[in-house]
Parts: sequence; structure tokens; C-alpha cells
Amino acid sequence: MNSMNLRLKPLDQQVIVITGASSGIGLVTARMAARQGAAVVLAARNAEALRELATEINSQGGQALAVPTDVGREEDMRRLADAAIDEFGGFDTWVNNAGVSIFGYCDEVSIPDMKRMFDTVYWGAVYGSRLAVAHYKQRGIAGALINTGSFFGDRATPVQSTYCAAKHALHGWTDALRMELEMEKAPVSVTLIHPGRIDTPYNEHAQSYYQHQVAHRGMVYPPEAVAEAILFAAAHPKRDLYVGVQAKILKMLGDFAPRIMDKVMEALTPPGQVDPKRPSRNPETSALYHAGYGLHERGSHEGWFRTRSLYVKAQKQPWLATLAVAGVGTAAWLLTKSGNGNGRANGQAASSQADGQAHTNDVAAAHPAPVEIPVLEY
Repeated sequence: MNSMNLRLKPLDQQVIVITGASSGIGLVTARMAARQGAAVVLAARNAEALRELATEINSQGGQALAVPTDVGREEDMRRLADAAIDEFGGFDTWVNNAGVSIFGYCDEVSIPDMKRMFDTVYWGAVYGSRLAVAHYKQRGIAGALINTGSFFGDRATPVQSTYCAAKHALHGWTDALRMELEMEKAPVSVTLIHPGRIDTPYNEHAQSYYQHQVAHRGMVYPPEAVAEAILFAAAHPKRDLYVGVQAKILKMLGDFAPRIMDKVMEALTPPGQVDPKRPSRNPETSALYHAGYGLHERGSHEGWFRTRSLYVKAQKQPWLATLAVAGVGTAAWLLTKSGNGNGRANGQAASSQADGQAHTNDVAAAHPAPVEIPVLEY
């Protein structure tokens, strides 16, 4: 069975489980799904934000169930699946979206911080994937599993090593699971979403080893573009969906010219990820160990904000997708001609205390000149 040929329910007939629903991509996806007629099961650690969101959706004529959940706890995820089944009789799409990042060099991030982040980003998605697949197999009706990956799951970057490792693991798990399900002809569509830089509270929620606030300072896409991709995959089987042409370009460049891509990433990081005008948030307010602040769709970035991703729209039509890939290939080739990275930034992130929680010194003042990158506006 080719899982890409499965017939999924229309969105307005679906029940959709969404983790990480209290902010950012998950929050936007939940609101967008409810507006399009889907019933939504909302999961996150911030119970108050979930209750407010469920009240908002229900008061507008939608259907929403709030289930406070720590995705890193398997028992919480089982309870989430059971709640969806008890309330709605089952679910049709499961979206593993919860995530949190850590900013710090490989040799300074504490092992407990690394393990905790893997609990959320990787193990949470594994627990959710297994529960969703078991439900679809048991009922014998096609369903969708959608895992929110990252460009950093396709290509590593300095300073976010733990996040990159967890997303690489998630990408590998998702691809292997898809193939196994196709081999046994299971009625499950498995989609991996590859977002580029997205305007969410991602940086505000992150655990940071910097003295100054981490921030997206380049081109960023709206969370609505990711939500659009997720909800399209909920009703139309897709193997992969890239949000923002930058994600696809940099993926292709990394495959085609990995050494040039190394230099690009070394030159852009960390200058493009730190706002020297703002002090870093207290680590106690990060979302690594505690629920992040809720009901905020966007972050506090200083960048070039897109209003949509035309590349997402192109991927929804096969002939447009072919043209888009051709254009991306051309852009990647141009990047190989213009890549002239000056090497790793000289600055070092803060040296951590033994527990990995303290912020000390920041990135040094000297940074290499940024790389000139001809990025298409898609």
C-alpha cells in the first residue's frame, strides 16, 4: 500500500489532537483547525492557557477539549489519547508539535538539560506516534500522523546542538516508521513538516546559556504558514512539507555542498541568533522544565517578517511543486557560487555552572562578516 494514496477525512469531519497547543505553531493550528470545522484536543503543560483556549473555541461554536499534558511523560500521553477517545470516540489526525530548544555550545550544555529536551522533542513524538498508529490500526480507518520537524533536523547548526540532535532523531524515526507502516499496509499517512525560521515564542521559551536574549534576526515566516501545511497534510497524504523556501534551499545546499553549508552556518551563528540590546530571560522562566507562558502566537523577533509562504502553497499542487523544486535547485546552485563564510564566530557562549542553568559571559564582540545569501521570497 502506498500511504500517499490513502483517503483521509475532510477537515470539517475530523478530530485532531495537537500537542504544544498553548502557544506558537500549536496555538495557531488549533485555532485554524477549529475555524475550519474540526474538533480539537488541546495538549500542553500550561493548563490555564489550555482552558482559556478551549473556552474561546467552544464559545465561537467550535469543539475543543483541554488535556494538560507533559509530552515527555508516557503516562500523560496515554491519558491524552484516552481523553480524545472518551470525548469524541476517537481521533483522525495526531500532530506531534510540542518542542523546546537550548542555546549553548556542545561542551557547556548540561547532560540533565540535554536529556530533558530529548524527553520533549524526541520521546514525546515517539509516544504520540505509537499511540496514534495503534488507534488507526485498531479502528481500521485511515488516519494522519503529522510530526513537526525542523530545518535543524535536516542540517545542524552551531549553538543549538541538542535541539539539532533531537530533531535529527525525530526525522529518522518518522521516516523509518512511515516505511514500516507501508510495508505492512497500515492505514496511516505519515507526514514530516520542515519549518524554517518561524515567528513564535521559540526563543523566549528556550533554555539559554547566553547573557543576552537569543532572537531570530533574519527572515522569519508566520506560524500560520506552518499551520496551513499541517492542516493540508491532515486531509491530503504528503510525505514531507517544507515551510519557507529557505528551509528547502538550505536542505538542498547541505546535501549538494556540505562544506560550503558548514561555512555559511559558522558565519551566521551566533551573530544572527543574539540580540545584544536585550538581557537573556531568567532560566527559571524557560519552558525546558516548566510550562512556558501561553496564548502567544508570535515571539519578539527583530527580522524580516513574511506574511505567508508561497512555497507551502506550491507544494499543495503537484505541477507547482515541480516548478518550485526547480527554482529551489537554481537558488541552491547560486548559493554554492556565493558562499564565502569566514569560519566559526570567535565569540563563545557563556560558560555554565555545574547544573547548566547559569548564564555568564556572552558572545564576544568580534563576529565574522555575514554571508551574502540570495534567498528567494517564497
